[in-house]
Amino acid sequence: MKLNKNFFSENIKTFFYALVIAVIIRSLLVQPFYIPSSSMEPTLLVGDRLFVTKFTYGYSKHSFPFSPPILNKRIMFSSPERGDVIVFKTPADNRTDYIKRLIGLPGDKIQFIDSNLFINSSEILKSKILIKDKIYCGNKTIDVFKFEEKLPNGKKFHTVYLKNYTYQNSDIFTVPKNHYFFLGDNRDCSKDSRYLTSVGYVHEDNLVGKAQFIFFSSDKRIASIFAFWKWHKSIRLNRTFNKIN
Repeated sequence: MKLNKNFFSENIKTFFYALVIAVIIRSLLVQPFYIPSSSMEPTLLVGDRLFVTKFTYGYSKHSFPFSPPILNKRIMFSSPERGDVIVFKTPADNRTDYIKRLIGLPGDKIQFIDSNLFINSSEILKSKILIKDKIYCGNKTIDVFKFEEKLPNGKKFHTVYLKNYTYQNSDIFTVPKNHYFFLGDNRDCSKDSRYLTSVGYVHEDNLVGKAQFIFFSSDKRIASIFAFWKWHKSIRLNRTFNKIN
C-alpha cells in the first residue's frame, strides 16, 4: 500500500492538536486526581479517582501544568466556601498537590480545645455517629470515633478522631489575609494547616480547584488495577460517580 506523502505530517498535526485540547481542558476545565493517602477518610479513600474543576475559584499559574510563571496573581477569582474539599499546592514547595477540607477563611481564628474544634471562639457542633469504627492511617488500621460536624455556614460532613484524641489542644491559628486554613477529615492522621512548617496557611494563589465527584475507585490493598481477575474484589462500584461532600 502506498502511503500519502502527507501521512506522517497529518498524524503529527493531529497528535499536536489533541495535546493542545487536552492541556486546555486540564488547565481551564477539569483535571483528574488520584488519592494516595488516608488523610481525608472517610470522605475520600486511598484509590479514589476524582475530578476537580479548575474554573471554580478562577485561575492562577498553578492552574497550568508545571505552574509556569504566566500569571502573577489569581484572575477571575471566586472565593471558596467553608467546607469545600479543595486541591492546592503546598506552600512549602509550591509543587506538591494536597487535598483537604477548607475550615478557616481569611481573618478567622482556629483552635482545638480538648479535641474540639473552635472557629472564632465558637465550638463546632460534633455529633457522634459511631462509637467504634476502623479506618486506615497509612498502612495501619486505627480505632476511631466517627462524627458528623456542622460548620457555621451549615455545611455538614463526616470526620473521624482516634479514640485517645491525640490532637487535643492547640494555640490559636489566626488566618492571614488572602490565606486559608485546611484540615483533613481524618483528624489524627493528616498533615494539614495545623503544621505550619510543612503546610500552614495556604495563599489563594495556591488553590488548584474544587473536588467534585469520584469517577472510579479501587482498593490497591486488595489488588493492583492491572490484576483484572481480582477486579470483582478491588473495584468499589458503590463509590463510582459519588458527589464529594
